[in-house]
Amino acid sequence: MRFTKMHGLGNDYLYFFSEVPDNIVELTKKLSDRHFGVGSDGTVFITKSDCADFGMRIFNADGSEAMMCGNGIRCVGKYVYDKGHTKKTEITVETRSGIKTLTLYPENGRVKSIRVGMGNAVAAEEQTINVKGESVKFIPVDVGNPHAVIFVSDAENAPVYTLGADVCGDSFFKDGVNVEFISSIGENRLRMRVFERGSGVTLACGTGAVASAVAAARVGLCNADKPIFVLLDGGELKIELCGESAFMTGAAEIVCDCEI
Repeated sequence: MRFTKMHGLGNDYLYFFSEVPDNIVELTKKLSDRHFGVGSDGTVFITKSDCADFGMRIFNADGSEAMMCGNGIRCVGKYVYDKGHTKKTEITVETRSGIKTLTLYPENGRVKSIRVGMGNAVAAEEQTINVKGESVKFIPVDVGNPHAVIFVSDAENAPVYTLGADVCGDSFFKDGVNVEFISSIGENRLRMRVFERGSGVTLACGTGAVASAVAAARVGLCNADKPIFVLLDGGELKIELCGESAFMTGAAEIVCDCEI
């Protein structure tokens, strides 16, 4: 099997240009192991689609299938352009949360950044749950996958590994949830750290950055009429909000091509 390791701001996946094999859970767990495998946050399969230019199926490091991944889909755009599967600079990709439109910005024949139409991103009223005796307030946001955005004074030192894991695994969320800890670091600038369901703490989460921007705009922490910049552990993403629609712009990188 041949694959390409790629990352979007350190959120790394193994990309296969093929249909999904039958043993996908076992395969993803084995390859994602950072000590006994290749090491990644999961696997992504770029497939044929009957309704878009390409299809994308993404599997977390534990083998569970995700609905959508903002960093992952940017890498799909770079993969198909850089490897000659398309020369279009605007493509559509079918995901489990709908068809997404990508605008590719190439330089010298290689894609440097990608703008993704993320579809609707809707924040609900703030909710409170009790997690191991601690009262936790969060804003639920749907970006095609579920997010719980928690406002803290200093996201840099937020309890991502402990409280993030506890919230993600709480019975309140039947299928788990992506947990973002955010704080303001300037005008329309946010610091975000994330615990992703199925993968744990990651360096970046594109849908999480969108969820954080939407939640921050809802409570007046950011101005929704201007771009919102979200700083993650792996780098920065630009989020633009147009009503309930969201757009994300960021980079994607190829690490290496491999055979296993």
